[in-house]
Amino acid sequence: MDQLPILAVDIDGVISLFGFEDAPSGPGFRFELIDGTPHCISVAAGERLRRLQESFELVWATGWQDRANDHLPTIIGIGPLEVIEFDREGPPPSRFAAAHWKLAPLDSFAGGREMAWIDDSFDQSCFEWAIRREADGVATLLVPTEPARGLEEAHVDALETWASDLAAS
Repeated sequence: MDQLPILAVDIDGVISLFGFEDAPSGPGFRFELIDGTPHCISVAAGERLRRLQESFELVWATGWQDRANDHLPTIIGIGPLEVIEFDREGPPPSRFAAAHWKLAPLDSFAGGREMAWIDDSFDQSCFEWAIRREADGVATLLVPTEPARGLEEAHVDALETWASDLAAS
């Protein structure tokens, strides 16, 4: 493997948490006002992503687009990263909060490179896309998160194992 595999990182539901009944507290979380909107940021996700940079080329795969690099480097110490450009001018996704609107840009960005993608809103089309890539001989891993919990240590373990297995093959 000449290049590190890509890790496409969503923000909402991975780093910026939502949907919790009781707001997270403690040193692993902090609330930030970003462009006038309050966000519960998992500071622990930043530390975990920094560790993953040893095994992956991290890129933002988020509707935040360039705003990710405007805010997250100072909040969680990640970035600036390359941003996968998504056309938000096209028709809306057929299902609310579905990640499938990201598939074509992700596919174009990755080309034939190995890719892991961490997101909180995969739908069936995402899993079908990953299966097609695998059938074409391109290692692909989808890592779903719970939006109230975000990127957890078990996700990091799975990603590190996957990258290690790729490097060994």
